[in-house]
Amino acid sequence: MKRFVHHKALLTLGLPIVIGQIGMIVLGIADTLMIGHHSTHELAAAGFVNNVFNLAIITCMGFSYGLTPIVGSLFGQEKRQEAARVLKNSLAANLLVALLAMGILGCLYLNIDRLGQPEELLPAIRPYFLTLLASLPFLMVFNGFKQFTDGITDTQVSMWILLSGNLLNIVGNYLLIYGKAGLPELGLTGAGAATLLSRIYMTLSYVALFCCSRRYRTYRQGFRSGPLNRKDFLQLNRLGWPIAGQMGMETASFSLSAIMVGWLGSNELATYQIMIAVSQICFMMYYGMGAAVSVRVSNFRGQNDWENVRGTAHSGFHLILLMAVMSCVPIFLLRHSIGGWFTDNATVGGMVAQVIVPFLIYQFGDGLQINFANALRGIADVRPMLLFAFIAYFVISLPLSYLFAFVCQWGLTGIWMSYPFGLTSAGLMYYARFRKQVQKRS
Repeated sequence: MKRFVHHKALLTLGLPIVIGQIGMIVLGIADTLMIGHHSTHELAAAGFVNNVFNLAIITCMGFSYGLTPIVGSLFGQEKRQEAARVLKNSLAANLLVALLAMGILGCLYLNIDRLGQPEELLPAIRPYFLTLLASLPFLMVFNGFKQFTDGITDTQVSMWILLSGNLLNIVGNYLLIYGKAGLPELGLTGAGAATLLSRIYMTLSYVALFCCSRRYRTYRQGFRSGPLNRKDFLQLNRLGWPIAGQMGMETASFSLSAIMVGWLGSNELATYQIMIAVSQICFMMYYGMGAAVSVRVSNFRGQNDWENVRGTAHSGFHLILLMAVMSCVPIFLLRHSIGGWFTDNATVGGMVAQVIVPFLIYQFGDGLQINFANALRGIADVRPMLLFAFIAYFVISLPLSYLFAFVCQWGLTGIWMSYPFGLTSAGLMYYARFRKQVQKRS
């Protein structure tokens, strides 16, 4: 019965996060649909830029996740003002990380013509790249507030802000991509501008809510009186960078593969962008439940309750497996139709149907690694994940991408066939580490 108690608690905490993540999925699909129907050429350009930015955004997001186990543990001990003080330090650290990421991406932008992408895509790539670059600081402030409210189990806040922000983004896409309501037709650049505006809106919404809502009165006191200090800053960096590295290497196995896809051609790159949009359906749902696992585990760690730490992690994996079945069955049945939703290009549609098979194969491994990576974050045991991620994604996944695609000549399908090996090996290593740590502390 205890395990079913964990299932219920995780669903209560996690469903708002999942719904917010689904809003992001709908946004990604709407983005891809609108861009694809405006121009296959722009769809290919979006595929390249989005995969480059996914690496930066998820790495930065991983750094912000260092706040969750700290706030979750303090919340479990009912130390509200201390949690708000750590939020203040987290926002400062997040902004510094955003500036660092902007510097690195700016250097990449100056050398973008040297990455072997089709020459005809560069005029569409450049302005879209710059609009996404400008949105990074707003995204990192938003991430700081989101990890804080999730850590204090107030997950509905981020759900509503994400849903409203994504709705604004979709409307902005329609108006700016196609030039509606008297606005200029900007195509892919319009999609980037809509993303920038929605991220500004979501950040300002969080700031206004935190400053004005009665429910955060106690936290505001701790935020105002709590100083920026070296101890909190070092703790956030100690937890944040290993998580950023782990998530960054995972994303790199996809983003660096996108560069290889560009070597195959524009149709393959357009197909890759469609499949990334489809894969986000499962990934974001799993990550929403994984975030709930991290919060619950950190709460129980703060109470030194290791039996419930173990039960929460196992129950979370059961729920993620259920999500995998519920999402993968319709994707498989619709595999011959999905490509046509995004583009009229029949070649791209056929490639999508082929790539869906390896995509379905890796769902077990993806769910496993997401669940137990979040469980390790919840117990603040994050450093070993760097080594595990390096082995899984750089030693296993990326070399197999090149081997299957170019040596075995399986093309785009070969690149996707490497992902089950990387994701499953990562999941097994995270699970083994979590089991060992919980047994040692129980």
